[in-house]
Amino acid sequence: MANLTVVIPAFNEDAGIKNTIEELVPYAEKNNWEILIINDGSSDNTGRILSGIPGVKVIDHPYNKGYGASLKTGIKNAKSELVAFFDADGQHDPKDLENLEANLGNYDMVVGAREGESHQDLIRKPGKWLLKKVANFLTGRKIPDLNSGLRVVGKDIIMKFLHLFPEGFSFSTTSTIAFMNLGFNIGYFPIKARKRAGKSSVNQIKDGSNTILLIIRLVVLFNPIKVFMPPAILIFFIGAIYEIIWGIILAPSAEILPGAILMIFTGVLIFFFGLVVDQISELRKNGM
Repeated sequence: MANLTVVIPAFNEDAGIKNTIEELVPYAEKNNWEILIINDGSSDNTGRILSGIPGVKVIDHPYNKGYGASLKTGIKNAKSELVAFFDADGQHDPKDLENLEANLGNYDMVVGAREGESHQDLIRKPGKWLLKKVANFLTGRKIPDLNSGLRVVGKDIIMKFLHLFPEGFSFSTTSTIAFMNLGFNIGYFPIKARKRAGKSSVNQIKDGSNTILLIIRLVVLFNPIKVFMPPAILIFFIGAIYEIIWGIILAPSAEILPGAILMIFTGVLIFFFGLVVDQISELRKNGM
């Protein structure tokens, strides 16, 4: 049995898939890795190129299902206890994957954290910065690299949570958030990403906004207090201050202000609603 299955999602990656596999194969032979490529309904020459490369296993999706769906297919079909995610576009160095596997140790998942010298598309930097800030706030931790596509994880662990992860590009991001909120140990090790071959299929606006919604959804599931408590406290104190300053100090003869009371009660309701959701969250986590 292979020591590790390298899952490579590929959608219209004919510009770089051949070089990626040829660079990876020697490492796979040396370390007893299985290479599993998911051809996600490619409409270019990706399928033809893959058919001519020996030593790899290819699974074809009948149509484009998405990056996350491809990873799920690969995870389910992996023959090893460890699963690695590896991009098809030539960004990753197999040496970095070898290093991640060697450093798994007591971690449940290890991730390649792209260093400052790594290639990054300028157009994607603002969205990534915002996404990282949102994730850091919601998880309460500083995440070195939120959506790195190079990582190693135990198959048995990640199989339990596949139903939580999206079919699209946000799989890496949401798996990181889920693992952190469930208390798993995640290790980050520096890598240097190269410029990708070919054009990215990621839609910055669509995929970025969907990722933020998915992060909020996961945190509501695993740590709802982070979502409900800040607005509850803020609304409550705004209402209380409004009533104290305007209804008592500035106009002591005025009746109780309906707007202030409404805000106070709204804050209280959100607070108790958050507690209920938190209890539901604990019950769901205990059942996983």
